[in-house]
Amino acid sequence: MTATAFITHRDCHLHDMGDYHPESPARLTAIKDHLIAQGIDGFFEYHDAPLATFEQLLRAHPASHLERIKRASPAQGIQHLDPDTAMNPHTWQAALRAAGAGTLGVDLVMSDKVQNAFCSVRPPGHHAERANPMGFCFFNNVAVAAYHAMKVHGLARVAIIDFDVHHGNGTEDIFKGDERVLMCGIFQHPFYPYSGDKPAPNMANVPLASGAGGDEFYAAVTDIWLPRLAEHKPEMIFISAGFDAHYEDDMGGLKMLEKDYAWVTREIKKVAAEHAHHRIVSILEGGYVLSSLARSVGAHLRVLADL
Repeated sequence: MTATAFITHRDCHLHDMGDYHPESPARLTAIKDHLIAQGIDGFFEYHDAPLATFEQLLRAHPASHLERIKRASPAQGIQHLDPDTAMNPHTWQAALRAAGAGTLGVDLVMSDKVQNAFCSVRPPGHHAERANPMGFCFFNNVAVAAYHAMKVHGLARVAIIDFDVHHGNGTEDIFKGDERVLMCGIFQHPFYPYSGDKPAPNMANVPLASGAGGDEFYAAVTDIWLPRLAEHKPEMIFISAGFDAHYEDDMGGLKMLEKDYAWVTREIKKVAAEHAHHRIVSILEGGYVLSSLARSVGAHLRVLADL
């Protein structure tokens, strides 16, 4: 059995919010080019992301949210939903692929075809609240996948790990108070979206000050996340895999390195081995400096795939 599925789609390259927008199609190209340059691209099982169905999306978002985004989709040019979040004619299709990737990852992992899956997709999702697109995000990809695992595959408990530099406010908005879901997050604070410091009981949030790096991250994972995960005993683990907390990424002020992403992936794999039959679905979120993004994803994937 191949350890890791790599799920992506060419449609995800067509979403474009303008030449100077940091959430660019080049992000996915940089990741794939790095895997080829490192000689590890042949170790994954490749899959095209399907289009998420309305049934899948409606578990995380109301119909009015889907209708708002569909209506905003332009026939040409760029249509802004907020100053940071915009659509071109291909965004709707790309967003459906990004949300569908996680559901396919769940199906592959639950059928024992792979141990884990990485979804190299965009637009990202963790800022998309139940009824509000924002922060480059339209649908909450990880929430759609987690609901799919619980509704379709009958899982009773899941965990979502979010190590993006920005708080996953959308994921917290969707799952706050849902005892089936434990969300563990680190994020720079105070910082966009200026939330997460007053979490719901099922959220293990660890705000980090600008300048924090590996030592503070290790302490957060070891002292806060791991005990909560051991208590929750998740049957599947999802990762909102943002890499913009990297030292080289000027989107934020944290100072993590590739070795930190490799380390936390190993720790997550230990939890998954103990409680979740190794089941992990990781979905790309942030990471905007192409070189550090590609190297960090490479470090993450090497651990996921036991390379």
